[in-house]
Amino acid sequence: MTKKRDSLPAEDRVGTNGRASVPRFGHGSRVPGWDEAVDLRKDPADVPDPATVPVPPQLRAEIEAHMAKYPDHRSAVIAGLAAAQRHHGWCSPEAIDQVACVMRLTPGYLVSIATFYDMLENQPVGRHSVYVCTNISCSLCGAEELLAAMEEATADDPDFNVRHFECLGACDIAPMASVDGVYVGPISLDEVPTLLEQVREGAPVLPAKQLTQRAVAEPLAVLPKGPTTYGGRMPEEALGPPAAIEQEPIGPAEGSKQSNEKAV
Repeated sequence: MTKKRDSLPAEDRVGTNGRASVPRFGHGSRVPGWDEAVDLRKDPADVPDPATVPVPPQLRAEIEAHMAKYPDHRSAVIAGLAAAQRHHGWCSPEAIDQVACVMRLTPGYLVSIATFYDMLENQPVGRHSVYVCTNISCSLCGAEELLAAMEEATADDPDFNVRHFECLGACDIAPMASVDGVYVGPISLDEVPTLLEQVREGAPVLPAKQLTQRAVAEPLAVLPKGPTTYGGRMPEEALGPPAAIEQEPIGPAEGSKQSNEKAV
């Protein structure tokens, strides 16, 4: 299901290069909702009462596992919202209340986060997410035409959430898209029907063009063997070494005060 945009005159949908431009909302932005004021007539929502807000055990366990990783549990808000989105399909009011209940935060605080990050959905969407990158590298390679072809081919299919994305960080495979978390590119217009049919069938999407199949310079790099989802867990073999801050110190640094004292 594609996100609804305000219709624009045909002349406003064409860029200076003659190509169809990425549609914008009526207020001129590509980002929805920023001009929607809060309802000041409503009472502020308190932290939900655990006795009245049922939370699925699996969702609770995942949110608490994320919270345990941080000294300040608010650092796990994005991961918690992503977990709720995977469970509910979007950050629904029910999902927001459940995360707020587990994390002991107000729903308003979570809504402020969910409406800022555009990979967190604030309205019902299709279960298959297709994010077409429309930033400069992809745009120069025909991203607008690719997005239009994707939208046209899925217009009547509520299972798809097709939308543009400002940058997916894979300029070397432009024009590209993230299909249910799998980076694919470069995608030609004649490959769109094949790509969408593979998604519907649950088959690997354009396997030869997946980013995970490309050669890398690091010989010890291990790539995930299958699709990944936003906020999901990577396979164990894909985990890299711990960050420097997580490693045990080897000993006093060479030339440090402590090492000099030992030398004396």
